[in-house]
Amino acid sequence: MNKRAVLGLMLAIILPLAGYYIVKFYGESATQMPHRYFFDSVVISTNNGKQTIDTIWHQASNISLTNQLGKQVTFDDLKGKILVIDFFFTRCPSICPRMAKAMKRLQNSFINSNDSIVQFISVSIDPEHDSVTQLRNFANRYTSNHDSWWFVTGNKKQIYDFALNEIKASVADVNVDTAFVHTENFFLLDKNRVVRGWYNGLDTIAQARLVRDIPLLMLEKNKKKTFKEFLKELFGRS
Repeated sequence: MNKRAVLGLMLAIILPLAGYYIVKFYGESATQMPHRYFFDSVVISTNNGKQTIDTIWHQASNISLTNQLGKQVTFDDLKGKILVIDFFFTRCPSICPRMAKAMKRLQNSFINSNDSIVQFISVSIDPEHDSVTQLRNFANRYTSNHDSWWFVTGNKKQIYDFALNEIKASVADVNVDTAFVHTENFFLLDKNRVVRGWYNGLDTIAQARLVRDIPLLMLEKNKKKTFKEFLKELFGRS
């Protein structure tokens, strides 16, 4: 194993564990949890003379798609999971193969546990061309775990509505052409499908932040989780 591979393996192990310790022992107030970005409304209420302000964060809507195995899937199938989403097309000659390699590294960072913790989703922005066969051929180049990483296609209008209106791809990446959603970003959604960040998939520093932020959201799901339980969930070990 070369030095680069060893370094990547060490980062995949150390960063999630560091995230656990930071949140567990110093508390959410002492660490930088992934922000929530888009809200639908702010509700101001008064109870016994005390005013409270509640932000209603935008929850990305459900969408029905077809994955590389020809299976109809929806985001509602993934309740309780953290989502990492990017957009691609199989004929892309530029950033898509590099994004796929970066997503593969992310998948490998949570290799034994990601089926139950985090779902990786690559959404085709060229559904007229990207058939199930095309998706499967593309997916086979990067992963053998087709359950935890979906390559999906579907109705083009629904896909673009989701990208632009639900997770605000054009806000996260001001260079996005709304007629063709081609972005370098990975989008991180929590278990409630609230956007918690976007990360340049071609930037190793941004990728490292994403590897750190995923376990922070994992711990946010259950702040009473013990270290042993966290390890078991993260690595699939007892």
